[in-house]
Amino acid sequence: MKNPFKDLFKKKNKEEDAPKPGITGAKKKTSFFDKYLKNRLGKSAVQGEEIVGVELNANEIRLAQLSNNKSNQWILDRFFVHKIEGLPEDASVLENPDKIADELKLALQKSKISTTNAAIAIPVTSAIIRVVTAPLMTDDELSKAIDTDSLWENLVQLTDNLADYSIFHQVINKDEKGNTMDILFVASKLSDINNYTQIIKKGGLNAVIIDVKCFALKSAVDQINQIAGSIEDSNLTAILEFGLDENYVMILHENNPIITDIFIRSQDRKTLVESTDQDEKDALVRRYLTQVKQAVQDFETKYEKRIRNLKVTSNLPNVDEYLASFRKSMTNTGFNLFDPLDGIKIPAQMEESVKYNNRSYFSTVIGLAFRKLDVFGYYKFVTAVKNINLLPDRQSMIAQKKAKFFSNYAFKGIVGLVAIIYIVLGGLSFWQIHNLNNKIVGYDDVLQSYELKTLEKDKVTKELSLLNKSIKLSKTIKSNKRINFRILAQIASSVPKRVKFDSIDYNGSDLVMIRGSAYGDQDILKLIGNLNNQKLISQASLASMSAPNNTQAGKQPMKGFTIACIVEKS
Repeated sequence: MKNPFKDLFKKKNKEEDAPKPGITGAKKKTSFFDKYLKNRLGKSAVQGEEIVGVELNANEIRLAQLSNNKSNQWILDRFFVHKIEGLPEDASVLENPDKIADELKLALQKSKISTTNAAIAIPVTSAIIRVVTAPLMTDDELSKAIDTDSLWENLVQLTDNLADYSIFHQVINKDEKGNTMDILFVASKLSDINNYTQIIKKGGLNAVIIDVKCFALKSAVDQINQIAGSIEDSNLTAILEFGLDENYVMILHENNPIITDIFIRSQDRKTLVESTDQDEKDALVRRYLTQVKQAVQDFETKYEKRIRNLKVTSNLPNVDEYLASFRKSMTNTGFNLFDPLDGIKIPAQMEESVKYNNRSYFSTVIGLAFRKLDVFGYYKFVTAVKNINLLPDRQSMIAQKKAKFFSNYAFKGIVGLVAIIYIVLGGLSFWQIHNLNNKIVGYDDVLQSYELKTLEKDKVTKELSLLNKSIKLSKTIKSNKRINFRILAQIASSVPKRVKFDSIDYNGSDLVMIRGSAYGDQDILKLIGNLNNQKLISQASLASMSAPNNTQAGKQPMKGFTIACIVEKS
């Protein structure tokens, strides 16, 4: 089989071909539209929908799902490894699509994963990965060149028609002085892509991201480095994929992958897992490490950077034995198994499911789980990294997701607006009802009081009518009867309670003698005070007072009194 890494990221001999500071990985300015989305629609909505990472092979299916909490910490929501039985050791996924699809459906049921969005990775052997150098172009010029197929026809010589491939590209370096730029070219046969998507669809998922395994591994390493917060690792990280399926060195320098394939013979694969001959193993290690040393030295010579550690990912059960041999042969370089779950919060109920001595071979599925369905290009603007997606109809899928999002957003807005209106109207109604209920508290008492007051009003009205008639009649009197009437009226209005009159003698001129009885001295004094306050009486005084004369049992005795009132002269 043709080596997919043969011409991948070839080291250029000229110094000016190295990435220029300030060019590679430069962040693009956020557009007004993206700022609006981030500010109005919310960060979580802009970042994308949830995705489950799915890694398929003939031996087992691996599923993983991650999320962020409020502290921006990654949490392992779902992790499940489903073993597949009944297939030969040398079987492949594409040779057994129905079996793999049935097993995937079973794995989803057991793992209780709810989302249907899946990110999958195809083997490196199913992809063509190259870095090509092209004249420096603007984004519009590059887009037009790609649309006409002229760019890839001139830069990439494929044995088949371009229409038979799903192609993804990314500009990874621009050399303004040399007027050139480096473009990462990734392609895969549409037939292979369709076969994988059909398996995923039969299994009950919808493939929205199709990556290549080496770049899914890069995604895992980038995220774990970011979680660890290591500045050195974020700028330079070296990874060794060592196993039965794929073998290569991937150096991540300034966020760009430099990959060199490590060749092993077919009989070496049997030696890796079955051989007990130490000499045979040592010979394999020598051949293997010769290629690893060459890849590391080529990088160090060109970029003048020292690689001190290699993160190792492997699916070999006896990988620790080989790593010990690697460390003895390359004493100045560390070989450490990469843990893709390092720094990720693992819930207590899932700790048992991830207890493996070697968790490095989960790197691909964890790298896929880090992906989001980034329909708004959020990660492109905040990290300047454009994740690979070989899905053939990715643009139409993104357009559909955007339309769905905006329709859901509009629907939620309308529902929210209607809900707010109902809440406001309901609040006003409740407030009015509450006020009305407060106002009718004691209604029965008020009604009864109203009826009593109405009776009193009728009585007073009747008495007032009689008084008005009396006053009207008095105005017709020409003698001193009018003044006499007023004097008597003022004396009558001065009588307090607990006082009664026996007689009133008026001499018709200036003196009125009042005789009566009262229960106490205070009642007599109050009567004298009231008389002195009248306009027509200039002076009222006590003329005489007699002892109590009521001897009836059970009744309070009353004192007799005589009050002399001097009348004002008109």
